[in-house]
Amino acid sequence: MDITLIFFLSLLISFLGVMPPGMLNMSAARISLKEGHNRSFMFSIGVCIVVGLQTYVATIFAKYLNQHPDVTSILKRVAVVIFLLISFYFFMTAKKQASPVSVEAQIKSKKSRFFQGVFMSALNIFPIPFQAYVVTSLLSVGWLQLDPSSIGAYIAGAAMGSFIALYIYILFFDSIKNNKITSPKNMNYCIAFITLAVATVTFVNLI
Repeated sequence: MDITLIFFLSLLISFLGVMPPGMLNMSAARISLKEGHNRSFMFSIGVCIVVGLQTYVATIFAKYLNQHPDVTSILKRVAVVIFLLISFYFFMTAKKQASPVSVEAQIKSKKSRFFQGVFMSALNIFPIPFQAYVVTSLLSVGWLQLDPSSIGAYIAGAAMGSFIALYIYILFFDSIKNNKITSPKNMNYCIAFITLAVATVTFVNLI
């Protein structure tokens, strides 16, 4: 399959995977509302770099993960704990913002937002089994080969698709920034509920 088609196929798959409300896209929107587009872009770049690395890992271990469901089960158990902790953190942050808050004395730098994106994306391990499943499916129908150029095109498409999805969230929430739902307190509660829902769904799937 042509590497250009592989790139756009990966872009579409990654875009559709990131578009549903989640921890990363809601965090990007929240940072944009509080600190502006530049810092949210740095956050998004950090996220997409890790997405690229996760996609690379998925392409390397696609067949292994597909043949060993016990590994995926372990990853899901770890994910439940991580998302519960993240949900608790954002609930606590939202509670602290219940009363009017003065302007922050220290504004986080672009570099700190970049590393925050890297850290939060690294906590989100779902892209690895998701992309492993997709890659295995593409391999089975002959749409993807594990040669360097095809892998590079697939990884680049996954990173770009994720960035476009995050950018859409940034623009959408910026257009409704005067709405009550976009207040820092409500955004934190929204992220907390989303991560709690993800943890609950993952736990139910394990049972």
